Amino acid sequence: MKHTVSSIGVNRNTPFREQSYGETNDAQKNVFDLGAFVGDLTIEEDVSSDDISLEGLQQELEECKNDDVVANILSKGAKLREYTKGVENNLRQVEFDSIQDYIQESNNLVSLHDQIRECDSILSQMETLLGGFQAEIGSISSDIKTLQEKSMDMGLKLKNRKVAESKLAKFVEDIIVPPRMVDIIVDGEVNDEFMRTLEILSKKLKFVEVDPMVKASKALKDVQPELEKLRQKAVSKVFDFIVQKLYALRKPKTNIQILQQSVLLKYKYVVSFLKEHGNEVYTEVRGAYIDTMNKVLSAHFRAYILALEKLQLDIATSSDLIGVEARSTGLFLRGREPLKNRSAIFALGERIKILKEIDEPALIPHIAEASSSKYPHEVLFRSLHKLLMDTATSEYHFCDDFFVEESMFYEIFAGPFAVIDEHFNSILSNCYDAIGLMLMIRITHQHQLIMSRRRIPCLDLYLDKVNISLWPRFKMVFDMHLNSLRNANVRTLWEDDVHPHYVMRRYAEFTASLIRLNVEYGDGQLELNLERLRMAVDDLLIKLAKIFPKTKLQIVFLINNYDMIISVLKEASPDVGKIQMHFEELLKSNTALFVEELLLEHFSDLIKFVKTRASEDPSSGSEKAIAVGEVELLAKDFGSRWKAAIELMHKDVITSFSNLLCGMEILRAALTQLLLYYTRLTDCIKRIVGGSSLNKDLVSISSIIRFSLSLARARKEAHTRACKANRYNSGLDSYVFG
Repeated sequence: MKHTVSSIGVNRNTPFREQSYGETNDAQKNVFDLGAFVGDLTIEEDVSSDDISLEGLQQELEECKNDDVVANILSKGAKLREYTKGVENNLRQVEFDSIQDYIQESNNLVSLHDQIRECDSILSQMETLLGGFQAEIGSISSDIKTLQEKSMDMGLKLKNRKVAESKLAKFVEDIIVPPRMVDIIVDGEVNDEFMRTLEILSKKLKFVEVDPMVKASKALKDVQPELEKLRQKAVSKVFDFIVQKLYALRKPKTNIQILQQSVLLKYKYVVSFLKEHGNEVYTEVRGAYIDTMNKVLSAHFRAYILALEKLQLDIATSSDLIGVEARSTGLFLRGREPLKNRSAIFALGERIKILKEIDEPALIPHIAEASSSKYPHEVLFRSLHKLLMDTATSEYHFCDDFFVEESMFYEIFAGPFAVIDEHFNSILSNCYDAIGLMLMIRITHQHQLIMSRRRIPCLDLYLDKVNISLWPRFKMVFDMHLNSLRNANVRTLWEDDVHPHYVMRRYAEFTASLIRLNVEYGDGQLELNLERLRMAVDDLLIKLAKIFPKTKLQIVFLINNYDMIISVLKEASPDVGKIQMHFEELLKSNTALFVEELLLEHFSDLIKFVKTRASEDPSSGSEKAIAVGEVELLAKDFGSRWKAAIELMHKDVITSFSNLLCGMEILRAALTQLLLYYTRLTDCIKRIVGGSSLNKDLVSISSIIRFSLSLARARKEAHTRACKANRYNSGLDSYVFG
């Protein structure tokens, strides 16, 4: 077999490369020398062939030099021709095997070929069938689309027709006037069915007035005259009905609130109908109601005020003042009123209960008159304003519910306010009861709180005006009391008695009453006025005390009055105020002065010695040193008469002071001071040379205390028997000596 160089070059990349993949990598490490292999290569030339050419051989060899497969084969020392023959043999064997396999499978291939032709025929038929089916589907899709468009068009038309039908039906329903409606409005009575028909008529009237399309419709021209006739008939009928009900309010003994709540409020829609569709008639109804209620309520309050005036009790006049002499005015001797009522001029007493009964029902005059009861101004004031608040609350709610106009209230109550103001001004100008005026001020404040809790503002302005009227009147009456103290005639007021003065008792009760009425309010203006009153009382009390000829009597008079004032003030308020503290300081200082006066009266020599000589040192050797004889007389004098002197002191204190507790306190202070003086005397005697000889004349401190206790017990038992009470049975032993 002949091979050309070009054939070698063409086949070098196939068998050589396939074989090289099976070799190891060690062969790649051998040195490849192409020249050695080429030198051994012999090529048999075909002399008969003229196509062999060696041109380009060297270049191809150079290119094969770098080929991995060729290099691998050459590195193993294999000959190219042998390797090529092996490859050709392998190819022939593979080709032969393939031919044998093909021959063996020839029948199957023929069968497969037939099957493929049959399948191709079937697929061709299916293609034809599917093509026809696709054409039919396209036609159906076009039909469906057409039907869908027709369906949507029909649905839209149906929807439009339904909308038109509903609007037309509503239009017909809103504009048509049923015969039944005409019968009820023209011939029917005003009842629940009539009001329901009025509501339907109101809707129809609003419908034809509001919608501009309705106004332009031809149907309205036929219906509108009938609707207008029905409106006029309904307005006329409602007007007659309401006026008839208003006349019922004017009948005597009519319970207005019951008629309003049970009758009128049931027909409040007819008023709303008039306001919307008969404004002129509504104005007449509104004016008729305002006029009716104004007159009716004014008459009721006028009658109630006249009945209350018969129950009025005048507590004070212009001459019933703190600093006015009792004998000149006959304060406690007036025959026109009982004494128990006259005591209420300055003392609050049970009158304060009215503030706890602030929300009680108003007085019923004929019941009170039947029992011959009389009441002070504040009781009648509370009752009148309680009735006013309840009536105003009811009327305010009714105006809001029935007419939906709260402002109507002020037009209705213009008359009742005028009636009450006239009465109040006449009463206020003649009222000189300061306690009653302050009670009315507090009642007004409580009424304001009640109306605030009710959330009814209709009486705010009125109650503010009442409060503004009460305060100046109270200030005027208060200043009258103040000026009566400042301008009091001391000579006519003075009484030769050291017990509490009636003017001071008036002041104490008056001040305590106002303090008690100010406990929960803390009115600074009232406190300032009470301070001015206190200063005037201080001046008057000092002037009265100075008329007594003796200093001791002056002090006793002051102590009794101070103690009385403090006792009254303590009952008014649990807290110690400035006024009470002021009088307690005065009581304390005057008690100390009285104790000194009392001891000087019975033990003057002892006190003078103790104050002047007892502090000297007997051992100083001075010329004026205390001698035994100098103190001997004092010791013997005290020892001989100390019991009698203490008894006299005890009697003096008991008779001088009206308050037993105050007297016991003063006696305790006097005995304590006496023991201090006597103790200093005994200490001085002990320091004197030879003073021990006087021990037999000295009285022990324990003996003085025991004797004083026995006197206190005896006085306590006597006082208990006299009073038939246990008021002062509170352990006087410890009270006298601490």
